[in-house]
Amino acid sequence: MRNLPVIIIILFIALACNTTKPVAKGDTETAQINEAAKDSTEYELIIFDVRYNSFLATQPAKEFYSNEYYQNWNMRYVTEWNIRHSNPIRYGDFYETQIDYSAQIDYGIDLNYQLYYYFLFIEREYGIVLVRRGRTAR
Repeated sequence: MRNLPVIIIILFIALACNTTKPVAKGDTETAQINEAAKDSTEYELIIFDVRYNSFLATQPAKEFYSNEYYQNWNMRYVTEWNIRHSNPIRYGDFYETQIDYSAQIDYGIDLNYQLYYYFLFIEREYGIVLVRRGRTAR
């Protein structure tokens, strides 16, 4: 009888881990992870800057670079973005959202392509250089 609260808590945690909460569609700002029926996970990148889609339409096809190329650059960009997110006093409040991106997860070429060009969009539209590219002067 004394273990009943512990058992109830464990049961509650187990049930909470197995349920999913539907994401409402509409004007709310959300990030969404969809799980497909075949045990694969699909990821979706949601960008709220209306100019981004026009910018993306002017970029090369996603096959122009490899998925690995996009992943490597995205890790650099995300690392710098999250550093700036963690230091709003130094970098301002532009980096409001932390980006949860892991090198151990294959997000697929579609998401990696969109995220890569999002960072280039930030650099070109706002003049914010997150990662220095190219050769450095000697």
